[in-house]
Amino acid sequence: MAQKAAKQQAARNTSILNRTHLISLAINAFFILLRLVLFQASSTRTTYLLYGILSLPAFVIEFWFERIGRPLIASNGELKKSGEDLEAKGLTDYMWDVLYWTWGCTITAAVFGNKAWYGWIMVPLYSAWLAWTTVGGMRQGMAGMAEKSSNAEGLNSSTSNRQKKREKRGDQKYQYR
Repeated sequence: MAQKAAKQQAARNTSILNRTHLISLAINAFFILLRLVLFQASSTRTTYLLYGILSLPAFVIEFWFERIGRPLIASNGELKKSGEDLEAKGLTDYMWDVLYWTWGCTITAAVFGNKAWYGWIMVPLYSAWLAWTTVGGMRQGMAGMAEKSSNAEGLNSSTSNRQKKREKRGDQKYQYR
């Protein structure tokens, strides 16, 4: 029963990584085969240059997931490291979004041509939107903290019935947080 959670994490990561690699292989093979066989006349050096440059983030992210998520197993079969959680929120979640979007652009570019790569512009726009909402949320949080500190200095207008009764009796005033 020891390390049950680590073993489950390792199995989940292995499954996710294997599935990711198979999907990536299928999508990239689809692009290359479709461009070489079906759309050979419209395939240019630019087509493959755009494919290489705009697929590079997906390859880097896949390598990064492989690096941090693949479990390490000792030679005796014992689990040394289960790997990071590939379903974590935050940066990992954003990297999955970039990977999925790149795969979508690759499929679209394979079928419709080079102009489909303009869809990749959504990744930096999405990044800017995430940064803006994060900063905006932080600003609102800081403004809320300023209001709370100004209310704490003065008498709080929303006192409980218990506080009102104590003040009416003349008990010592308490500072509530």
